[in-house]
Amino acid sequence: MDIPTERETTDKKSSSGGMFSMFRGLVGGKTLTEADVDPVLEKLKDHLIGKNVASEIANKLCHSIGKKLEGKVIGTFEGVSSTVRSTLTEALVQLLTPKRRLDILRDVVEAKSSTRPYTMAFCGVNGVGKSTNLAKITFWLIENNFRVLIAACDTFRAGAVEQLRTHMHHLNALHPPEKHGGLTMVELFEQGYGKDAAEIARHAIEYSRKNNFDVVLIDTAGRMQDNEPLMRALAKLIMVNEPDLTLFVGEALVGNEAVDQLVKFNRALADHSSTNTPQVIDGILLTKFDTIDDKVGAAISMTYITGQPIVFVGTGQTYTDLRNLDAKAVVHALMK
Repeated sequence: MDIPTERETTDKKSSSGGMFSMFRGLVGGKTLTEADVDPVLEKLKDHLIGKNVASEIANKLCHSIGKKLEGKVIGTFEGVSSTVRSTLTEALVQLLTPKRRLDILRDVVEAKSSTRPYTMAFCGVNGVGKSTNLAKITFWLIENNFRVLIAACDTFRAGAVEQLRTHMHHLNALHPPEKHGGLTMVELFEQGYGKDAAEIARHAIEYSRKNNFDVVLIDTAGRMQDNEPLMRALAKLIMVNEPDLTLFVGEALVGNEAVDQLVKFNRALADHSSTNTPQVIDGILLTKFDTIDDKVGAAISMTYITGQPIVFVGTGQTYTDLRNLDAKAVVHALMK
């Protein structure tokens, strides 16, 4: 066996020494400090605000990520920036993933087995597309063979009842009785304008029980979050009728405004209720989601502020333009 030369021995030593120091670096890694993560988070916060996340929410999110990462040890080949980004991405996906099971179709079947209709109330400010998206949900329910009664409880806006009647005619034309064993799949329950919306909803639910409807969808008047008489009327409607689901309908276009709307709607429902456990908003329907490109921040703001899931997103003007929220796709658009 040949004896290695001095040079070969030195080469081996330096090679093994280099590998050892590399290994030590990987094992030891770097401990993240506030000074490491803050500049990255500052840029990400501005990025989120640019994508329509409310500034207060962007601040809180980045602050919590900073606290989570402080003291974390990362390997040599892990960059500070990529670690911060991936941690924020995971947190955002988790935020948009519903914490509780929300399966409306299954809940309708359960209500039906208890010989009662499943009830859903729609609330929100003016002009966000409540009636149009209520009609989309009606179409989705009919497609799943459920009979729907629409309760016209917007007794303020001129033309609100007529708009719902037009939707009812269109939906019954798409799903005529002959397709459903002679049953009319959607009816409109209305008692005109200027009446007590809570009473109209109560009568509609009674009517649906007697006439074997599976679901009652309650349309309410659009109202600004600072209009106390209308907020009081909405709280009364919710308290009297105890809907299974109260959906807040909001535009995907708004950022800070969405937070203000949601906070005040929830506060009004709580403040104007006479029960100890007031019913507040259970879920969110985001409209005009097809118009915002990658400025999807409202989804983050609304979920963060209520802790409630985005149940549907409206993606166009036709009855089929209704989707479930894809949390990963939204976060991908947000972070790109």
